[in-house]
Amino acid sequence: MLEEVERWLSTRSWSVTDRPLHQILAAKRSSGQSVSVVLPALDEEGTVGDIVAVIRHDLMHQVPLVDEIVVVDSGSADRTAEVAAAAGATVVHRDAILPRLPAVPGKGEVLWRSLLVTRGDIVCFIDADLKEFSSDFVSGIVGPLLTDPGVDLVKAMYDRPLTVSDGRASGTTAAGQGGRVTELMARPLLNMHWPQLAGFVQPLGGEYAARRSLLEQLPFPVGYGVELGMLVDALHLVGLDALAQVDVGVRKHRHQDGQALGRMSAAIYRTAQLRLARGHLIRPTLTQFERGEDGFEPRTYSVDTEERPPMAEISEYASRKVA
Repeated sequence: MLEEVERWLSTRSWSVTDRPLHQILAAKRSSGQSVSVVLPALDEEGTVGDIVAVIRHDLMHQVPLVDEIVVVDSGSADRTAEVAAAAGATVVHRDAILPRLPAVPGKGEVLWRSLLVTRGDIVCFIDADLKEFSSDFVSGIVGPLLTDPGVDLVKAMYDRPLTVSDGRASGTTAAGQGGRVTELMARPLLNMHWPQLAGFVQPLGGEYAARRSLLEQLPFPVGYGVELGMLVDALHLVGLDALAQVDVGVRKHRHQDGQALGRMSAAIYRTAQLRLARGHLIRPTLTQFERGEDGFEPRTYSVDTEERPPMAEISEYASRKVA
């Protein structure tokens, strides 16, 4: 590990307990900064309501840390929007944001568009599929941004237990075995090509917070590559010392199947490739196999090849800031 990374781990890696809530609130009052929480959601009616309710209770009603909670629905077929609204979130459909640009599927697309419907100086992204959610996920990663003006982006780090089906109804839980795409794709890429980022425990984690002034300068890969792309681009834009991570405990969520992880890995590899050469994939597709009646059948999927430009370049966003 680079000496720079070892130093960074000792100065920019914290625990949620390092900043008591009263200290974070005092920093928020003195700085006058506002905080937006964004949940990108697609068919998450079983979890999104509980997450919104916990944030509202702990960080809006009990203490005034969060100023708005926005759920951006990216086309759910279930009751995600209704459940989120009932829990107290502002719900906006992805397609209603910046309608002159037709939306494309993908998490990064939703995060990018969320900048147009939020107002916070600090924007905190939280995945909508978390179970047994704790508001520490929000306060933990927002805290350094409010207390340390030299920090621009904070990622959550945590244990990710993996529930494995073993023939029993509940399955078994393998401690520390979650994050398979991180270990098999993202971590090797970062260590080999961006070794300054080797200290991030959860580089692909969906829970992170950043200053709007940084987010509006970053391009957003529209799909699964958004987290890796954002981390690499932020490193080049603001430097390693402006990045940090906070231990918030344990993250429990719904796990993807192996083929979905393959598609995710392909998108992440493509995102890394573009940042290495700013070139294009020769063949931006991925073929996987499923057993059918006549043996293994190929299924070919396109790999995300589009990125949204920095939000600061969008005229509607500039007009809103002037207004």
